[in-house]
Amino acid sequence: MEEGERSPLLSQETAGQKPLSVHSPPTSGCLGPVPREDQAEAWGCSCCPPETKHQALSGTPRKGPAPSLSPGSNCVKYLIFLSNFPFSLLGLLALAIGLWGLAVKGSLGSDLGGPLPADPMLGLALGGLVVSAVSLAGCLGALCENTCLLRGFSGGILAFLVLEAVAGALVVALWGPLQDSLEHTLRVAIAHYQDDPDLRFLLDQVQLGLRCCGAASYQDWQQNLYFNCSSPGVQACSLPASCCIDPREDGASVNDQCGFGVLRLDADAAQRVVYLEGCGPPLRRWLRANLAASGGYAIAVVLLQGAELLLAARLLGALAARRGAAYGPGARGEDRAGPQSPSPGAPPAAKPARG
Repeated sequence: MEEGERSPLLSQETAGQKPLSVHSPPTSGCLGPVPREDQAEAWGCSCCPPETKHQALSGTPRKGPAPSLSPGSNCVKYLIFLSNFPFSLLGLLALAIGLWGLAVKGSLGSDLGGPLPADPMLGLALGGLVVSAVSLAGCLGALCENTCLLRGFSGGILAFLVLEAVAGALVVALWGPLQDSLEHTLRVAIAHYQDDPDLRFLLDQVQLGLRCCGAASYQDWQQNLYFNCSSPGVQACSLPASCCIDPREDGASVNDQCGFGVLRLDADAAQRVVYLEGCGPPLRRWLRANLAASGGYAIAVVLLQGAELLLAARLLGALAARRGAAYGPGARGEDRAGPQSPSPGAPPAAKPARG
């Protein structure tokens, strides 16, 4: 083969291959392959130091220390962590209680593959899962300066604010009908008193706390199949212990039979044993009395979430500014320029060996 001619086999083997870069320094502290150009933006989601990211993206080591966050940005970072840490613990606690309640009642193992059970414990578990996930994203995103987690945290807080605004608007718009439907709701709960242990516990707490019995009067318990006087069971013409004036009867435990046979008595005899007033009017008065406090708590939660959203936006801006300072104005251009052509004075490349 004459000098200056290229081997066709060699040209086919080397065709389409890009020249290899000689700059491939190790990225200490952040193991893994060097990202391609289309993966450069995804590296904002890692906890690696800025200088390590710059070395991996540009192939050249940085000179000097990496820029650090300002004292104000550091304060914002730790504020986000400290404000979300208690909510993370509360969310995990609610999740654990909800799962424990589902396991105790057997709701987790029943009807596998079927629809989810309409259980308050399921709502508690799902709520705890969502709150803990969003709060942990805020904690870890702030602590690791992770932009992906901070964006997810901001999206979760924004979704909470939208849902709370919709719920508040519905409560304000339907406040009158909600109060009017209290007695109907109580009657439905009385009819299904024995069907659901959660409903039974809630109704007992309402009657004990408000010192009432039934919806409009204690005679509403006639609508329950077990307490109705025509029932053949032992609870016929009786009332639950939560209707009794003194359910413990000066004892350590609740006497479940304190209301037995009360529906057979007249009003004068019954008022010595149970409360005669229904729970509808006292519950309506309780809601009106606690409306201002509930609204204050809701406004405080919304303000706290808004402040956390602003703090997250402030920290994301500081991280973006630090990333720009770490890369430099021409760092991205150099990274995407690819291999540079040799200068005119550079020596020519070595010729292939002669066959």
